[in-house]
Amino acid sequence: MFASLRRPDVLITTLAAAGILMITMGTRQSLGLFISPLDATTGLGIATISFALAIGQFSWGAIQPVAGAVADRYGPRAVLIGGLLLLAVGSALTPFVSSGFGLTVSLGVLAAIGSGASSFSVLIGAAAQRLPLEARGSASGVINAGGSFGQFVVAPIMQRLIQSVGWMGAMWAMAVMALAALPLVGKLTQGAHETHPHAEEDRGLGHAIGTALQDRSYLLLHAGFFTCGFHIAFLVTHLPGEVNLCGLPPSVASWSLAIIGLANIFGSLYAGSCVSRYRSKYVLAAMYGSRALLIGVYLLVPHTELTFYLFAAGLGFTWLATVPPTAAIVGKLFGIRYLATLFGLTLLSHQIGGFFGAWLGGLTISRFGDYGWMWYADMALAAAAALVNLPIREAPVVRVPVAA
Repeated sequence: MFASLRRPDVLITTLAAAGILMITMGTRQSLGLFISPLDATTGLGIATISFALAIGQFSWGAIQPVAGAVADRYGPRAVLIGGLLLLAVGSALTPFVSSGFGLTVSLGVLAAIGSGASSFSVLIGAAAQRLPLEARGSASGVINAGGSFGQFVVAPIMQRLIQSVGWMGAMWAMAVMALAALPLVGKLTQGAHETHPHAEEDRGLGHAIGTALQDRSYLLLHAGFFTCGFHIAFLVTHLPGEVNLCGLPPSVASWSLAIIGLANIFGSLYAGSCVSRYRSKYVLAAMYGSRALLIGVYLLVPHTELTFYLFAAGLGFTWLATVPPTAAIVGKLFGIRYLATLFGLTLLSHQIGGFFGAWLGGLTISRFGDYGWMWYADMALAAAAALVNLPIREAPVVRVPVAA
């Protein structure tokens, strides 16, 4: 599986992208831990805080195609540096806000845009343009696993910091983490902007976007990824609240998020290997179908600590492991010249779903006192996502021999 990554230049590029994603996704996926202490300190209410985080979900997705287009045109270096700086600024400013509007600006706009600009679309696009064809599938799995490892590491650290120095100190620590990722940008972007020339004809960014938006398979891919965003944003934002409703300590939530991240390391690596062996649409259908089954089981069993940890491990295996096969389908359909842009648009669909997952979760708990309806909606959408991926037009996998 990793034979294609043995070359030193390939390995450095892959690990640098994975390291950046470890920081940006690790911090972003830990924000649900701040809801309760934010509410207790500011009195803003869970619905208001959830709305700010929902705006963050949308902002994170909205910046993806923009950042991808700029990176495709001018190179990823400035985009990644700017994103990390914005993430640091947004995190550092959050302890000073005292209103819903201020929270929306700091976390929902600044930090979210910064995290998004230094996330999947730009990182995978930059790596793909610097890697040989046979290494891209495995590399995307490793890069994705970096984000999952960040969640595994950062969630418990943030929970411990919240308990020891308060949520404000934890936010400032988050800003420092973002700045610590800056040296990795140089490792990822060193050398020429494009070391592996594109084989496909380049007819311009506008033509590429127009062609993609008229492609039925691309739109079906968006529909499935919308559901993925709904599912992930709902859980990462409201899992701590669900744990609290069950009368369990906050540590169960932080460790559940960490287990999700740990399981997704293996899931991402496995997904990266599957991209090289199977049609990605079938990989996606299996992932989404498994989520519907896992949620159904969760709703039927007693909600103990062990239940949450097993549930987290099961969901974590497919958590963001959908990224490598989704990016692979985009690359197969349209090539890699504008992969950062076109995959960025797919991530926008993901985050529109994320907006509704985070926001509706807050509305549901405020109105009904539990998340029952959200679980049913999540299960139904996961089953639908499994089905809509099956008609996607995808060429059979062509095995490329790995260079010695």
